[in-house]
Formats: sequence, structure tokens, C-alpha cells
Amino acid sequence: MSEDMVSVTGWGRTAPTTASVIRPRTYEEAVAAVRNRGPRGGIARGLGRAYGDAAQNAGGSVIDMTGLDRVHAIDADGGTVHCDAGASLHRLMELLLPLGWFVPVTPGTRQVTVGGAIGADIHGKNHHVSGSFSRHVLSLELLTADGRIRTVSRGTPLFDATTGGMGLTGVILAATVRLLPVETSYMLVDTERAADLDDLMDRLTATDHRYRYSVAWVDLLARGAATGRAVLTRGDHAPLEALREGTRAWRRPLSFRPRQLPAAPALVPDGLLGRTGVGLFNELWYRKAPRARTGELRSISAFFHPLDGVPHWNRIYGRAGFVQYQFVVGHGHEDTLRRIVRRLSEHRCPSFLAVLKRFGAADPGWLSFPVPGWTLALDIPAALPGLGPLLDELDEDVAAAGGRVYLAKDSRLRPELFAAMYPRLDDFRTLRASLDPNGWFVSDLARRLGL
Repeated sequence: MSEDMVSVTGWGRTAPTTASVIRPRTYEEAVAAVRNRGPRGGIARGLGRAYGDAAQNAGGSVIDMTGLDRVHAIDADGGTVHCDAGASLHRLMELLLPLGWFVPVTPGTRQVTVGGAIGADIHGKNHHVSGSFSRHVLSLELLTADGRIRTVSRGTPLFDATTGGMGLTGVILAATVRLLPVETSYMLVDTERAADLDDLMDRLTATDHRYRYSVAWVDLLARGAATGRAVLTRGDHAPLEALREGTRAWRRPLSFRPRQLPAAPALVPDGLLGRTGVGLFNELWYRKAPRARTGELRSISAFFHPLDGVPHWNRIYGRAGFVQYQFVVGHGHEDTLRRIVRRLSEHRCPSFLAVLKRFGAADPGWLSFPVPGWTLALDIPAALPGLGPLLDELDEDVAAAGGRVYLAKDSRLRPELFAAMYPRLDDFRTLRASLDPNGWFVSDLARRLGL
């Protein structure tokens, strides 16, 4: 087991802190890391794709779980996989797709560990159909503060506290996950343009039930009558019959070979991601999208994870990094969504990665993010003037509408608003205190929000 003092930050590259990073390679080493805790406690970390400070622990320990990445068993008949928490979704796709299975939920990157997927209760483009990741977890192995390894089954309070609990109930060591059957590693995709936000919401409401996956890219720099204009992309897994005979796809229907582009540069010219540069990108992106196109064949990696093809793409925001802001408001609060989109547009927020989705039924995780309604996620350069006060105002609007922000992407929410957004917070605190009375499992996020 290795241990080093290093600077640790989230994917947004804001607020780095120094911690002792421990990398266990066996369960026994993980137990030893927990039992030999220091006064500042520890937190598990996967591949570092939480955008904020959820997997940081200033002055304490960070347990890097990527050394525990074994896949123990695949039930190719029943459609389940049992694997270590440090196994990535990318690794699972490499193993499962040739067997005709796919992960049940994936976010916009496959560089996420199974433990991270459970701890953040990740969601994807299919939440309106499939829910979040925890819905497909049958059981998990949890290393708690007393050094015990517990088998935690779904439907129990500890399961509901752990799924979405941001690693604060213990270290997830392994999990058994139910999979999705597929015939190919390709997607059939429909694309269309929406003239404004109301047009977009109407299209999503009317037709989302026809698709397993649905997402819209939104131009947050468009103003006036075009405010909230968007490109709507929806799809489902392509059946064998959709592949043209004689093509490479037809010959190797379950092949998984994602493309890799050169790494993003460490520094980006000033102004490239400013209002002018992003405005030009957004205009070109919207104009090049078809008004309506159906049945386009795309690879799984191109449909779900286009940015994974660019290593270190988070560098493009420069030294200051970026803030990822994601919120959800329930059905019936569309005026709040409209007001927030207008504010972002009026503030000229240079975001070229803004996406809108509809959430379906919530899952039982006490701190799980999704609730039925509308969720908007956007990247914003951290150095944008006036960004802090703007996001504080949006937080207040979201809380007033009964909505919430996503902890896996947060880096600056105020504690009092966090408490208003998550009604099961007291239950979570009570269970955590009984399980970990000395507060061994802790993160910078937990300290900031009083978790």
C-alpha cells in the first residue's frame, strides 16, 4: 500500500487542498487505512471526476480506490456483474459489451468508478426511464469506521444513506449491479433543433416516452426570442437489423473501440472560452445541427461520452478552472427554469456545455439528487466576473422552488440552502453519527456544508 502527500482537486480544478493519498490494493489494506486513521479523518476517491470538493480532505487522508478494480464475476445469463468499487465504467464496457450487456446508467463520462457511481448516485440521459445508478445495485460491500466490512442490501436505511451519500457512510469496496441487454454497441439517434426554451420543453414533454435516452444542448448565450434555443438528441440501442450488411459494424456488432484524440493543452489562449469565443462556437453548433434527422447510427462512445475522447479536456478553462453548476426543479416550476435561463443569458455566461434533461421518479437515496422535473447542468469559467453572486441568486431561486443542486458537482453552495434542499438530511446525519461517532469519514465538502 503506497502513501504520498499530494495536492488534490476536483475535475473543475478549483480549490486544491493537500492530503495524504493512500492507495490500497487489497481489502485488508483498505481496512488498515481506515483503522490507522489520523485526526483529520479520510474519504474514498475514485477517478477524480467529481467537479468540486467531494473527494478532497485537506490535511487528512484520501483513499485512492483505483487499485481495487477487479471484476469478480459476470453472470452472462442473468445479466449481473460483481466487481470491486474501483473498477471503472470504461472497464466494465470493455468486458460486458462483447457479451451483449451494457451498464444500466452512465453519465457523460465513462471514467467513473463503480464506487463513485454509487456514492454520487449518478444519473444519465435515461433517468426518465431507468432512474439513477443505485436503482440497479443489488447489494454492496461497505467498510465502516469500526473496520468492519458489511454486506448492505437495497431497501435498508444504510443502503439509502450510502447511495448518494458522497462516501460519508464508509468505503464502498464492491457491488453487484444489474445490467442492460443490448444487441450491438451502436445507437440509433434522432436529432432536431428547438427554437427556444418553451419549444424545447414542449418537445421533451410530448415525446420523451418514446426514447430510452434524451438530452438537449442549450445555447445560454442566445437572447431575445431565441433564448434557450437548443439541439435535442435522443436515441436507443441499435438492434442488429439496423446495421447494414457488409459494413464493419455488421461484421463486429459488439465491438467497443473508443476514439482517442490528442490531450487538451495545459494552457488555452486568453479569450478562447470568453463570451466571444463561446458565442461563436454556440452559433456554429446550433446552425450545423439538422432541423430534423432520424435514424443516425452512432457508436456508444460518440453518443454518451464525446469528451472522453479528449484527455484532460478540463484544462481548456486555464489555471482558474471552472464551476459545474447543476440543479433540478420539479414539474410545475417551469417558470423558475425559464427565469434562470434568462438570467444566465442576460449575464452572458460563456458556457458551451449546457444540457437540459427531464428526470423521472426519484430513487430512495436520502441525499440522492434526482427528483421528477427538469435539470440543467452547465460549465462556467471560474474567473467569470460576478459569477459567485449570480450563482448564489440561482441557488435561492432553486431552493424556493423546492429544488436542489447536485453535490457531486458543487463547490460553493451555502450550508443553510443545502439543508433546505435535502429534506432527509437530518436522517442522514443521525445514521452517520451512530455509524461513525468520531467523524472519521469526512471531506472538504462535508466540512463546508456541515454534513
